[in-house]
Amino acid sequence: MGKKKKSEDFPGAAYGFTHPVSTLLRAGRGFSLQDADPGAKPGFGGGKSDGRKALTAADEHLDDLQERLYAQARSGDDPARVLLILQAMDTAGKGGIIRHVIGTVDPQGVELHGFKAPTAAEKRHDFLWRVERRLPGAGMIGVFDRSHYEDVLIGRVRQLAGADELERRYGAIRDFEQRIADEGTRIIKVMLHISPEEQYERLSERLDRPDKHWKFNPGDIDERLEWDAYMQAYQKAIRETDAGHAPWYVVPANRKWYARVAVQHLLIEALAGIDPQWPAADFDVETQRRRLEDARHVG
Repeated sequence: MGKKKKSEDFPGAAYGFTHPVSTLLRAGRGFSLQDADPGAKPGFGGGKSDGRKALTAADEHLDDLQERLYAQARSGDDPARVLLILQAMDTAGKGGIIRHVIGTVDPQGVELHGFKAPTAAEKRHDFLWRVERRLPGAGMIGVFDRSHYEDVLIGRVRQLAGADELERRYGAIRDFEQRIADEGTRIIKVMLHISPEEQYERLSERLDRPDKHWKFNPGDIDERLEWDAYMQAYQKAIRETDAGHAPWYVVPANRKWYARVAVQHLLIEALAGIDPQWPAADFDVETQRRRLEDARHVG
């Protein structure tokens, strides 16, 4: 029989999680979005202050893994890279994830792109054309603030595409994600799951505070009125495109602190799974040490 896995064998155990976050939040076979609680904090027993401490405590861990991934690729040893896809209803916290999680690593190892409505030029191509151009390079963490999933979410809710075209797009997404996974991309697909009540509070705050007015978009209310349709569209997209090489994670987002620490640990687990290594020196270290000593007193 195999050795029983201990709790400390997964990265999050040292930071307060009872189980790997990738296990706790995976939207696998039979997943029901309707049954997912946006206010929950699966696997984390502490409160807000504990979550904030855990987030800060794991910053160095994430930073170390990201730097090793970057260094490994610069040496040409491995094509591995990570693609984090963030999807959510408005106000769910994508920006906070980018600032408080992605913002803690070296920016030269991150490629961030926000997908807005397609331009006229982009509309002349298939919907995946613009996504292909933004895929992360080897050794990079790519972050999509919205993504190709907009084409099956808004496309479905706003009836911008017919049923046959939507089915084609699901198939195209499956093929696309299989291909880039085969090429070395570790895919993390996150839906930040917020309740309509919490979204109402956050939109209200944006209207109440002059320093938040720049964040408010009147169109957010139009999208809110289609809440049930969007939840159905998310359920369909998750069911059609969840796969072992491209898993969906539904992250409860009513508590901003929990969503941030959960996504942080999804990244840590993915990078730990890649296990990037520091590249060996391509020069003789002792020779260069002697040369440096000889050059010690210049200037």
